[in-house]
Amino acid sequence: MATMKTTTPTTTARTVAITGCSRGLGRAAAESFIARGARVAGCARSETAVAELNERHGAAGHFFAVADVRDDRAMADFAREAVERLGAPGLLLNNAALINPNAPLWEVPAAEFDAVIDVNLKGVANAIRHFVPPMIARGSGVIVNLSSGWGRSTSPEVAPYCATKWGVEGLTAALAQELPRGLAAVALNPGIIDTDMLRSCFGESAGAYGDADDWARRAVPFLEALGVKDNGKALTAP
Repeated sequence: MATMKTTTPTTTARTVAITGCSRGLGRAAAESFIARGARVAGCARSETAVAELNERHGAAGHFFAVADVRDDRAMADFAREAVERLGAPGLLLNNAALINPNAPLWEVPAAEFDAVIDVNLKGVANAIRHFVPPMIARGSGVIVNLSSGWGRSTSPEVAPYCATKWGVEGLTAALAQELPRGLAAVALNPGIIDTDMLRSCFGESAGAYGDADDWARRAVPFLEALGVKDNGKALTAP
């Protein structure tokens, strides 16, 4: 098997931790960071996708694990092993998210509402709880929490998703005030991208937008350039 060629890292965030790396933006970001020379630790719920990522990249020093962001213990284990293998991340990308099937709020079943809250909000807190202490110990790093246009505006039939992304914006702003010197927290609206999540809302019209790979080509250099100057900002990816 041919060895994958990588470029010299252009980022000080030589280790990147990504949640929800099995597909969509998380998978595209992981592949792009690797191609640009960063070391990547990623987690996802899909055993098949994680096995594929480890087969493709594990021998090159990257690390992927099956872990559900909703499970605090699983995230503790993932973070501990990721830090042991790769060191504290220079960039933590909280990407994992769910969206409810389109419905008025009063018709959203409690279990669906709970799942969106647990992944999109509690999952972010769980990753922060276990990755940020080693970043603080190292004295540097950037936490990027993926928000949404629906974290700064609203739309009908996606109220649970909107609530979580507005929550991510507030959580990130407060976190930015708590972090010590050398660290930064940013809420990032990735923009409108043709993903499975968007298609669940927009249907075939999602095809009018660029795909995840196109997004990663533009967004990853932007993410690499983030630093303490951006602490507390609510940004939108190019």
